[in-house]
Amino acid sequence: MDQATKAAVINDYGRHEGDTGSAEVQVALLTERIQELSRHFTEHKHDNTGRRGLLMLVGQRRRLLRYLNNQDVSRYSELISRLGLRK
Repeated sequence: MDQATKAAVINDYGRHEGDTGSAEVQVALLTERIQELSRHFTEHKHDNTGRRGLLMLVGQRRRLLRYLNNQDVSRYSELISRLGLRK
């Protein structure tokens, strides 16, 4: 992911100006990386080391989403609908 894409995601999902660490931003960045890796695996089917990294990213995103759901259900619901995640 290049810096422009990362800055756009942070700007879109940040809760306030300069917000780079909230759960929403972290989940959005992870989702972008997961989608990027998924496109990579359509061409490179035997990249098992990269696939392990993808599974680790999915697990981290799942933990962040569980945390957000426990803290504030409305923020969680809004985030998964904006990202298009099925839950």
